[in-house]
Amino acid sequence: MASAALPAHSGAPPTDEAQLQVRNPALLLVGIMAASLLQVLDTTIANVAIPHMQSTLGATSESITWVLTSYIVASAVAMPVTGWLADRVGGRRLFILSVAGFIGASMLCGMAQNLEEMVMFRALQGVAGAFIPALSQSFMLDTSRPSRHPQVMAIWGMGIMIGPILGPILGGWLTESANWRWVFYVNLPVGILALAVLMAELPHRDGAARRFDLTGFALLGLALASFQLLLDRGEHLDWFDAGEIWLYTFLAASAGWMAIVHMATARNPLFEGSMFRDRNFTLALCFMFVIGVVMFANMALLPPMLQHLFGYGVIDTGIVLMPRGVGVLISMQLSGLLIRRGVDARMVVASGFAITALSQWQMAHWSLQADSYHFILSGLIQGLGMGLVFIPLNVTAFSTLEPRLRTEGASLLNLVRSLGASVGISVTTILLARNIQISHEELGGRVTAQSLGALDLSALDRFQALGQAGLAMIDAEVNRQAAMIGYVDDFWLMMWMALAAVPFAFLMRPAKAGAGPAADAVGH
Repeated sequence: MASAALPAHSGAPPTDEAQLQVRNPALLLVGIMAASLLQVLDTTIANVAIPHMQSTLGATSESITWVLTSYIVASAVAMPVTGWLADRVGGRRLFILSVAGFIGASMLCGMAQNLEEMVMFRALQGVAGAFIPALSQSFMLDTSRPSRHPQVMAIWGMGIMIGPILGPILGGWLTESANWRWVFYVNLPVGILALAVLMAELPHRDGAARRFDLTGFALLGLALASFQLLLDRGEHLDWFDAGEIWLYTFLAASAGWMAIVHMATARNPLFEGSMFRDRNFTLALCFMFVIGVVMFANMALLPPMLQHLFGYGVIDTGIVLMPRGVGVLISMQLSGLLIRRGVDARMVVASGFAITALSQWQMAHWSLQADSYHFILSGLIQGLGMGLVFIPLNVTAFSTLEPRLRTEGASLLNLVRSLGASVGISVTTILLARNIQISHEELGGRVTAQSLGALDLSALDRFQALGQAGLAMIDAEVNRQAAMIGYVDDFWLMMWMALAAVPFAFLMRPAKAGAGPAADAVGH
């Protein structure tokens, strides 16, 4: 939404006045940033607490990932209607209702007693939070002078990046010192403060009556929901041996196809078809999908790996994962500097994906003897790679897109990234469970008297309880080795995905020299 308020040229307009006047811009900035921080914080803060939620809610290692995916998918489904809702009910009212709904859903998540309740409340939280990023960005632009738009977007971008940095360590500290429920309760005091500021300072913004593409939205939502159910339920139901999986497949394929046809032929579609004829934008959608898979799948896999296989506590897990966010923060600023210095954005994007692939290659060579140095180094490198991709990718994507399509383009890019995150979490979790079973069978078949040297397996029976304890220890070690192989296989998959994206970056057209503040702001 922010791009609609951006100037189309590099200089300030003749009247350098804010579109919306406010009494206390500094206080409003604090309220808007607090709301934005809460929304982005909840994409990572719950990851560290997942193993603790699993035992409390009575969930399996596969089903507990719904706590993450329900939030992501619900947010993705609701995100495309942000612009229409803002015009329909008013930006001020929608922003306040979104923050209030997010606070209420956070409280309900903390009170959840079983997995079903947690998934439902997380989905509600995702829907309420879906509108916050676009509204916060647009109101920050509307309430500041055009000449200050680049600085405002820099502040907004820096604030948004604090979330992934604080999320793991804050979630770990709350889980360790209090309870995993506090990763949701912590939203209440900050959220109430943000809500009070918004109600007092947020200006009114007039909307305009717009026709809503209900058919396109319903078809897209059905396709996304069915596809997610297909991914998450498939492993439990042995895939296509169950009629339920065939139903999900049919709904996802048919609704997806109908949504594509509808958007290509409708007079007022949810997303205008001319966007997809733009090469840069179409490639950017593919890259955003890869980013979603690699970033969020790693954040879902690493906490249980560190805690279950390496014995890390939740606070140590958060500290080890924090450098990934620091790397993103550093390289985002570096990539913006490189673009302003005239470096080809395609080269920066390709370099970012190559660096990300390098970090995944390092992770694919981990073993049970790896230590904190390996985890911190690879996380920092991966963050540097991901941060190099964001800004130049957005600048290049929007440089050839018509200015009137930037709002829809931004929401679609966020939608695809969220979908990639959901798919990445589900697929890597499914592959992990299956590869653990396969590796356990292969490793278990090699545990013989000859492979164990002096230890005679046949003699353990005579020691009764001690013998059973010895066999249990051997089985536990086989489980650890099989799990490590499963994680390594997932890291290899993500490495090849990141590496495959490198050459496609050069298929994009070079960014126009006058892409200007609009592109920079959207990139931030």
